[in-house]
Amino acid sequence: MSIFTKIISGEIPSYKIAEDDEFIAFLDINPNTKGHTLCVPKKEVDKIFDLDKDLYNRLMDFSYDVAKAIEKAIPCKRIGMSVVGLEVPHVHVHLIPLHDMDDIRFQRKTSLTPQEFETTAKQIAANL
Repeated sequence: MSIFTKIISGEIPSYKIAEDDEFIAFLDINPNTKGHTLCVPKKEVDKIFDLDKDLYNRLMDFSYDVAKAIEKAIPCKRIGMSVVGLEVPHVHVHLIPLHDMDDIRFQRKTSLTPQEFETTAKQIAANL
């Protein structure tokens, strides 16, 4: 069972942005930038291209809506998207508010307090 499945089940807390029957979006606990969000299918699948095409397309639609909400809530030049999946064997789309090219690199991290995480999650969710 992946850490994301534990988040989906409520076993591990998260800063949730959005959720429906198939997907959940929550703030990355180790963000590249403020507002860095993960969109995750509830069905535990390791690799993005192992999703069936319909589920893949619905994940992209869900991610699109979340990205638009991030863009309204977090001042940035654009929202970057990355799907890497090496660190957690459960499909997840990274949506990262970008200010410069270094923001998409996973070496740079931002520290937020629990209150900043909560406020950020609420700001983004309010724009959905």
